[in-house]
Amino acid sequence: MKEYNPREIEPRLQQAWADAELDKVNESADKPKKYVLEMFPYPSGDIHMGHVRNYSIGDVVARYNRMRGFDVLHPMGWDAFGLPAENAAIKRNSHPATWTYANIETQKASFKRMGFSYDWDRTVVACDPEYYRWGQWIFEQFWKRGLVERRNSPVNWCPGCQTVLANEQVIEGRCWRCDSEVEKRDLTQWYFKITDYAQELLDDLDQLEGWPERVKQQQANWIGRSEGAEVQFALCDADGNETDDLITVFTTRADTLFGCSFFVLAPEYPRVAELVAGTEYEKPVMDLVEASKKVTAVQRAQGDHEKHGEFTGRYVVNPINGQKVPVWVADYVVADYGTGAVMAVPCGDQRDFEFARKYNLPIIPIILGDDDPLMEQLAGEKNRVVTEVPWEEAMDAEGTLVQSGPYTGMRGGKHSEGEAAIVAALEEAGRGKRKVEFRLRDWLISRQRYWGNPIPAIHCPECGVVPVPEEDLPVLLPKDIDLAAGETLASHEEFCSCTCPKCGGPAKRETDTMDTFTCSSWYYMRYTDPHNQDAPFDSAKANRWMPVDQYIGGIEHAILHLLYSRFYTKVLRDCGLLNFDEPFTNLLCQGMVLDEHGDVMSKSKGNVIAPETMIERYGADAVRAYILFMAPPEKELLWNEDGLAGVHRFLVRVWRQVHDLLGIAGEETLFDPEAVNDKKAPAPADAAKTLLRERHRVVGKVTDDFERTNFNTAIAAIMELSNAAGAFLRVTNAEQRAAEYADMAAEVASVLVRLLAPVAPHWADELWQTALGNEGSVHRAEWPTFDPEAAKADEVELAVQINGKVRARINVAASAAEDDIRAQALEAISAYTEGKNVLKAIVIPGRLVNVVVK
Repeated sequence: MKEYNPREIEPRLQQAWADAELDKVNESADKPKKYVLEMFPYPSGDIHMGHVRNYSIGDVVARYNRMRGFDVLHPMGWDAFGLPAENAAIKRNSHPATWTYANIETQKASFKRMGFSYDWDRTVVACDPEYYRWGQWIFEQFWKRGLVERRNSPVNWCPGCQTVLANEQVIEGRCWRCDSEVEKRDLTQWYFKITDYAQELLDDLDQLEGWPERVKQQQANWIGRSEGAEVQFALCDADGNETDDLITVFTTRADTLFGCSFFVLAPEYPRVAELVAGTEYEKPVMDLVEASKKVTAVQRAQGDHEKHGEFTGRYVVNPINGQKVPVWVADYVVADYGTGAVMAVPCGDQRDFEFARKYNLPIIPIILGDDDPLMEQLAGEKNRVVTEVPWEEAMDAEGTLVQSGPYTGMRGGKHSEGEAAIVAALEEAGRGKRKVEFRLRDWLISRQRYWGNPIPAIHCPECGVVPVPEEDLPVLLPKDIDLAAGETLASHEEFCSCTCPKCGGPAKRETDTMDTFTCSSWYYMRYTDPHNQDAPFDSAKANRWMPVDQYIGGIEHAILHLLYSRFYTKVLRDCGLLNFDEPFTNLLCQGMVLDEHGDVMSKSKGNVIAPETMIERYGADAVRAYILFMAPPEKELLWNEDGLAGVHRFLVRVWRQVHDLLGIAGEETLFDPEAVNDKKAPAPADAAKTLLRERHRVVGKVTDDFERTNFNTAIAAIMELSNAAGAFLRVTNAEQRAAEYADMAAEVASVLVRLLAPVAPHWADELWQTALGNEGSVHRAEWPTFDPEAAKADEVELAVQINGKVRARINVAASAAEDDIRAQALEAISAYTEGKNVLKAIVIPGRLVNVVVK
């Protein structure tokens, strides 16, 4: 028998697969399609175990579906623009492309070493002009549809990366890339109007039945739909007389308007400077505005951040009761949600409550629970009586309205009787209307760095901002740029200077590049037609392959890449390029790989395990099988090399079993003559019967598990089939197997190899061809079938309990009636029940009998 030697087998088969173009997609095949995709990586170095897990999962899905008769698209590429490449180039006095393409070659070699079955003819690299040309073209289609806007507004500025960030790229106040604290700056930037699709992005989450609920919930929360009302407050003069100058707020709780005791503007509110200009309040207010820029919007919005405010000296009039309300500027209000102005109701909002306590502002109770001590005092009152409360925190739940004029006694809360009545009154007075607001803000795509896709726009002093003509795309990045010397696109004269395509006069090119998430928001479409020179993709091809049937990647992209990709898909659908609404039918978010101490593996921590080291010791197939077996794919995986060694031993054992089952092992490797006389060992006929039953049961189990991406339990089931094969081989010798069980043994050998083929592709292909003697690759073979009736056991073992304690075990016919099972169980425990009163015997089919005695 040839020994299992992955060092020799794996490179040889990888080359054979490449020569045969085994994984190349045959688009003319008359087969149902399956599009399997893992999120493409950033080429920042060689792959790590997190990559191995992600791509092993995808490869199993792809290989399994090929064997199931599908025409499978399984491509790979690189998300190649971005700051790491630029920073590495500056550090090395090199060019980002040099670093990027070198890392791509390194990663590609590792992917091949792992045996991943990619169609390399479909590779997409985001920094290739042939790809980013179409990214610019798509930008211009968005522009034509009114989805591109250039405006001045407060933005997130990362001092570490020296660029702006979208809201989604600020994680707890820090840059998602470098972890620097993010600041606010006023800049003119480019935006995609993703808010135009906010409602559809929210509604269509219901279509995504194959997505994890936690991802859908994160997106729903980020989109943040709120139903409420816009309310207009009029600025007033010193005597409280209203002016025509109105400030609008959005509120979901118009029912609490009678509790508005002060009015708050965000530091970024555009009229703050105007409201305090030339007054004694100007300096303290503007000092607060400047100070707030050093605190991130996320920190400011968090309830535990210390709140700071300054009075503006101005007042507004509450439109529901005519009361004069002071206007403050406070750093706990941010301009990203609503209008940047807030009607502060401290009795019903904890942040307002804390601010009011700090600055001695009134807290007017206007909504109370039925058991609140203030209820008796305030119920029925038509005028404000109490402006302070004994509470230690705000009461923001539903309740009964008090001190609310004609609405006192009504039920308050969202969508309540009181809320409806007050909004109706505001609408009648022309001071309010129903409104739906979203937390989602427009996607800021401008980046002030070199290594990105240039925004295809030209600034002309006569014509304004105009798009680059489509025939002039792509706008190419200049290669002769000295990043180490601090040169940027803005200072690169040859890049900047151009001619206006409308008037022919001198103009300047846009020097911002696009957020790299624009590259990853449509790459999966380009895979369907990667060499198209006339369009980003052929619609017929995209519509044939899309949506992606199984998408695999990290949960960290829930409100970044995944949300943006959904947006791109909907826009390109509306452009007439696609005929579907959502890009990914099923989504699997794989868990992190942890080191032996439970810490996430990362280069910065120095605890990364190089796949190449493990491949050298145990082979790529063992690494793949281990990483799939040790935990469910969506859970964290604790790395343990002992477990990897155990999986390697399992592959060695099944390798021997296949040869023994086929009668070609040479010397017997598993037959144990002493086992034949062991009373605990099964008779050969019984072992054969069990093996045949397990062959059908396990194929059914593995098929079901693979369909549901439960790879760990699928491999465990294959181990159970191996155990049954081992029991059979121990009690039968080669001659007996050849004479009595040759066909069944050969069938089980073939089934074992095919079941493990998606998991351990080199191991399986070698056995398929050299041991089983088949022509061609196992990866072109059919997936094994099974007979559900043949998988059923003739007998089952049941535990027999007395008052919850196991006292015996019985074997009963699988089809036995409950009365017969009950009688057999009582007989088995008769010694324990003698002299006792048997109250009942409960049969749980297939598991146990629980007897209750007294």
